[in-house]
Amino acid sequence: MTTLRVRPRAPAPAASRHRLARRTAALGLLLAGCFAAGTALAQTPAESAPAAALRARHASLQAALASNAFQRPLHLNSSQAADSLKGEVHAVVTQPYASVAPALQARENWCDILILHLNVKQCRVTPSGGLTINVGKKFDQPLSDTYRVDFSYRVADRGDDHFQIQLNAAEGPLGTRDYRIMIEAIPLDNARTFIHMTYSYAYGMAARMAMQAYLSTLGSDKVGFSTEGRQADGQPALVGGVRGVVERNTMRYYLAIEAYLNARSAPPGQQVNKRLRDWFAATERYARQLHEVDEATYLDMKLKEVRRQQGAS
Repeated sequence: MTTLRVRPRAPAPAASRHRLARRTAALGLLLAGCFAAGTALAQTPAESAPAAALRARHASLQAALASNAFQRPLHLNSSQAADSLKGEVHAVVTQPYASVAPALQARENWCDILILHLNVKQCRVTPSGGLTINVGKKFDQPLSDTYRVDFSYRVADRGDDHFQIQLNAAEGPLGTRDYRIMIEAIPLDNARTFIHMTYSYAYGMAARMAMQAYLSTLGSDKVGFSTEGRQADGQPALVGGVRGVVERNTMRYYLAIEAYLNARSAPPGQQVNKRLRDWFAATERYARQLHEVDEATYLDMKLKEVRRQQGAS
């Protein structure tokens, strides 16, 4: 192993320190973007253990799904460990399981889902059966300026009462690692499906410093969806910091899943445009957390990226 010897350095000029601070904050901004009811059917003897577990979770969330700040049957929460973050969504969609399951189990459909996210610049299915994703900033940029992340793709469970999909990446930008996206679902009745999605990653010192710089500058006023007590005026205090970051991106990814599912009812030639418009409209419902650009800017950028992605397929 090579030992690095660090020589003492004279303090950098003020201008150099200012440029470094801006660059670190920009890296933090990129990192922040990359990485977002009813009565259940009775359990049958043939129901699988994963399906039974998710059905029990649905039952335990009845009150939260029926009444919440989202004004729809959706529950989001997050957790933070010493070196990792996790966001989690449970939601009911008005789509039959027989339609949802094959749509989300098809590997090639995931590039159409992931490209909706502002920071995903391109997605391709690899010969090995995984997904290669290029992530970047929230504006138009060449792929040479983006980060490449290689995900494995696995259908961990496939059944009439439950399915689970796992996307895992060992490494990400700025020293982040262990990216995991998991989606599972069960049927509730002939018209509704209960979806559970988690998004998590681990990070080291470089990512921690970049995130701290972002949160102290460009992201200082950003918030998530969970509440932490009350403000002085009695209003709920929304979570900020790194938990706010992971909640925003968990929500963005989940809304991409919904936009994809809803657009499948449109004629084939109109589905791309519907997905993009539906995703943007869904994020604007939660503009306090998710607004970044106007609709015209988003559509112009994403249509270019979709065409580039289709040309690379």
